Amino acid sequence: MDRDNILLTPGPLTTTLRTKLAMLKDWGSWDADFNALSAEVCAGLLDVIHAMDSHVVVPLQGSGTFSVEAAVATIVPRGGHLLVLDNGAYCKRMGKLATLMGRRTTIASRAEDEPVSAAALERQLRDDPSITHVGFIHCETGTGVLNPLAEVAEVCERLGRGLIVDAMSSFAALPIDAREVRFDALIAASGKCLEGVPGMGFVFIRKQVLAGCEGNSHSLAMDLHDQHSYMQRTGQWRFTPPTHVVAALAEALRQFAEEGGQPARLTRYQGNCDTLLQGLQALGLQTFLEPELVTPIIVTVMAPDHAGYDFKRLYASAKSQGFLLYPGKLTEVETFRVGCIGAIGQKEMQQAVDAIGRALQGLVAERRLA
Repeated sequence: MDRDNILLTPGPLTTTLRTKLAMLKDWGSWDADFNALSAEVCAGLLDVIHAMDSHVVVPLQGSGTFSVEAAVATIVPRGGHLLVLDNGAYCKRMGKLATLMGRRTTIASRAEDEPVSAAALERQLRDDPSITHVGFIHCETGTGVLNPLAEVAEVCERLGRGLIVDAMSSFAALPIDAREVRFDALIAASGKCLEGVPGMGFVFIRKQVLAGCEGNSHSLAMDLHDQHSYMQRTGQWRFTPPTHVVAALAEALRQFAEEGGQPARLTRYQGNCDTLLQGLQALGLQTFLEPELVTPIIVTVMAPDHAGYDFKRLYASAKSQGFLLYPGKLTEVETFRVGCIGAIGQKEMQQAVDAIGRALQGLVAERRLA
């Protein structure tokens, strides 16, 4: 096969040749050219969600989880109380990291196959006035379920509580407009729906709350207030930046604009998802979520109901055909996941469905011969 494996995962993703080529140049981390590139990236990120007037964006080295931890540490004061709305693995991760950094944390659990409830949130906030902030996952990547951002944001604004949004898997694909939805912080990363490469997260922080964040963080490296202040003064990152990742993201943002921005990207991903769902149905496979809850980001698929099924062997067979699947994240039922995002279209998705079909046929044949 004369192409890289297609990554059917929630990140890292398949990238274009232009994005890959952008990483072939070396950059000086304090050089004026790289500072200009960082400024270009930050301006482009703010444009994606129309946040130039209301928010700053602070880039941070590391995976998306680094930025989630940094956002909680920076936004929630040490005497604050974070309520995490939990309907999946990444919600639980936010709760864990908040607890580990010593923030008072309450987990509001809900079934993994349904969105969190804004009405339930309102009741809990009214019952417990000590809650200062709400932690919210927009698209829970463990299952693909989409949670109601606008409704949750309205409750938090009306009741005067801060909102921290993990938009890791939704940013640049699903609609988010900072002019219409109020949040204190929103977190995403380079290697997701912008189709850059992994290695950099970024956090949008509302200008009105930024000044009050000084001294909140327990960490030097993850202090977003200090990172922003330093970049404002110098144009530079505080510590060695992921220069090649920034260059790749700058190129990915240019392609994002050329494609037509968020609406066009969502249209392509929706086409990928439709092709996948039709193919899964033809193969006799069911999704974990009800059809109306499936989002065009990542689809959780129920494991086939036959004795010969084994995900590792399914994975190996699909990989041999050029496609990388993703294991399930659930504990109660066996699943696997297929991403709809990345620099792929319906042609590649149909090829992936065909590869899954051949892999399943192979497992059945092996079982019969055993």
